[in-house]
Amino acid sequence: MGIPICSYPAYFHERTKNKTRVVIGGSHGKTTITSMIVHVLRHAGVEFDYLVGAQLDGFDCMVKFSDTSKVAIIEGDEYLASALEPVPKFHLYKPDIALISGIAWDHINVFKTFASYVEQFKLFIDAIEPGGKLVYCQEDAEVRALSEAKDVTVDRVAYGIPEHRIENGSTVLITANGEVPLEVFGKHNLQNLEGARHVCHLLGIGNAVFYAAIASFHGAAKRLEKLAETTDRVVYKDFAHSPSKLKATVEAVREQFPDRQLVACMELHTYSSLSENFLDQYAGCMDAADRAIVFYDPHAVQLKRLPPIPPERIQRAFARDLEVYSDPISIMGGVRKDQKERSVLLMMSSGNFGGMDLQAMSEAFIA
Repeated sequence: MGIPICSYPAYFHERTKNKTRVVIGGSHGKTTITSMIVHVLRHAGVEFDYLVGAQLDGFDCMVKFSDTSKVAIIEGDEYLASALEPVPKFHLYKPDIALISGIAWDHINVFKTFASYVEQFKLFIDAIEPGGKLVYCQEDAEVRALSEAKDVTVDRVAYGIPEHRIENGSTVLITANGEVPLEVFGKHNLQNLEGARHVCHLLGIGNAVFYAAIASFHGAAKRLEKLAETTDRVVYKDFAHSPSKLKATVEAVREQFPDRQLVACMELHTYSSLSENFLDQYAGCMDAADRAIVFYDPHAVQLKRLPPIPPERIQRAFARDLEVYSDPISIMGGVRKDQKERSVLLMMSSGNFGGMDLQAMSEAFIA
């Protein structure tokens, strides 16, 4: 019938090819950084197109086109675009401004080796339009090596962790514009914020406007989202599931609440996490928690056509004292076992813990 068929990343590029395209890539943090930029631009009254992978307060839909906007903000996923176009999505956006937050092996069902996974980010850099900019996290060794390579010809902007302090469970930025109290916390969120600041600066947003806006940013959905809180207890849920995300999230909560018992519970849910040959990547990633709990749903293992994983194999992979559950009801009691008066519960998954009611469990934890 003569109707063109394309993947949605290719379509998004076609619709924004005459605009300044900002593409945020990285194994972790890309949703948060994209959300931060969108939050600041909206606060500044800038019209823009966007494509974000999580729900934000004040936005009914997480994708938008406009005939009058001059900027497009895009979360650049490295997973494949479609069966008809089996290349990473972020290769198709051809950014004018690109950001890479971090690189940690993921999607092993597609990228069989770490080297092949890293190669996708090199190709992402190669896809930057002539005269474009690359903003990169210099705290990440893999990102730094790729971005500072001699064959990278675009202008580069490095970022790290901004100056800050933690006071009474809250993080405060220390800036030339004064102190800025934040709703978010953790080393990676501070890196994310600094990367977003540099991108916004390249789009003409000054620091004063950026800091005024970012102070009210409290995160994308499922990213360190607070479920319940009392004076001495608090419950968070987070999308963390890969080893690097898990480690960063647990350490962020540990740093924010150093004097409380930290109970960390994660679900093995993705194809990678449930693959026996990937499990050892999780070694040490929950060491910052006082108690570590892992849940997996046997039905999810069957759906992914993977062999069952014995609990002893999971305990060996994480290389620490670990409680393993495969029944969601058992988690309800498990997280409260030996609970201290001052405590934090951190629930981490890209799934739903076998359909467990997280809100009910949160209320039971803080009761």
